[in-house]
Amino acid sequence: MTGSIRNFYACGNTAHGFANLFDSSLQGLERLFIVSGRPGTGKSTLIRAIGEHMEKNGYDVWLIHSPSDNGSLDGLIVPELKAGIVDGSAPRVIRPQQAGIDLKYVDLDVACNTDKLIGSTSAIERLNDEIDQAYERSYAGFAEALRIHDEWESIYIANMDYQAADRLTNEYISRLYGDSDRKGDKHSRIDHRFLGAATPKGAVDFVPNLTEGLKRYFVKGRAGSGKSTMLKKLAAAGIERGYDVEMYHCGFDPNSLDMVIVRELGFAVFDSTAPHEYFTERPDDEIIDMYTSCIKPGTDEAHAETIGEIKQRYSAKMKQSIQQLTHVKSLHDELKDIYAKSIDFRIVDQIAADVLLEFSGLAALQ
Repeated sequence: MTGSIRNFYACGNTAHGFANLFDSSLQGLERLFIVSGRPGTGKSTLIRAIGEHMEKNGYDVWLIHSPSDNGSLDGLIVPELKAGIVDGSAPRVIRPQQAGIDLKYVDLDVACNTDKLIGSTSAIERLNDEIDQAYERSYAGFAEALRIHDEWESIYIANMDYQAADRLTNEYISRLYGDSDRKGDKHSRIDHRFLGAATPKGAVDFVPNLTEGLKRYFVKGRAGSGKSTMLKKLAAAGIERGYDVEMYHCGFDPNSLDMVIVRELGFAVFDSTAPHEYFTERPDDEIIDMYTSCIKPGTDEAHAETIGEIKQRYSAKMKQSIQQLTHVKSLHDELKDIYAKSIDFRIVDQIAADVLLEFSGLAALQ
């Protein structure tokens, strides 16, 4: 019997720059492997191999994907073993906050023969500089897109019925949690993650995977119609009652929420608008329409020309920023090709085997 896979992001390329929520996913771990190494040394390959092995042996695995390379992993967690392995290379900063965690550092650079890189020094420096510049252009573009998005939101905020939004939110708090009080002295585990990210291939999300087996509430609406505020209040209600709550932040603006999951109660509530727009397909899927419930009727029609112009500017800026991420990926691939020529992959394979053996040893102790 194989285990299940849960996919999400712990980092993101956002309007506030590179956002890192990694620490949240590391809570509760007793053993953590932190892998470092130059591009092309096989960090993601090592992480994926361990994930596949643990899944085949019946363990549930959380795969943490890279927002900068659609085919790469930033880490994984095996909850039952209270163990994980993460890529600790920049720009990720992995500093677990909890005491007592056993940290193991895995340096794949030991497999690199630096003498073979002497002739490539200038090319490596150039590529690294170009990567930094492309990231800066991408983040600046996302920041400008957020300012444009604020213009978009202001139209609906000016036509918002806040009392209606509060009533709707309270209705769903009551429906989702009932009359339940705090669950004794239990403290909530709160996981901060991203359900999706801006990547070299555009916006990518894992909503279907993350909501599998759950009752799903699709929050529909417009920019500024109160979707994130509702989600924050639903999450706060769960935390107040002692439930474990998964809070999925917006991959564009981390200050906003896109989804809340309370698996103990079997539900997921998420912002089902572009770029992660989904439609009901299961018998128990349900729509929460913030626009019809909370926005003055006719707002779309009254401001159609202005909204259309804002959408065009927003889409153009987002497209430019994604193109910069695509450029980063191509530059990074060039770096990988340079470093790959200096790596003894027999050493990498042996290191991978040693790490896999440690994971197997943890499993044997269960």
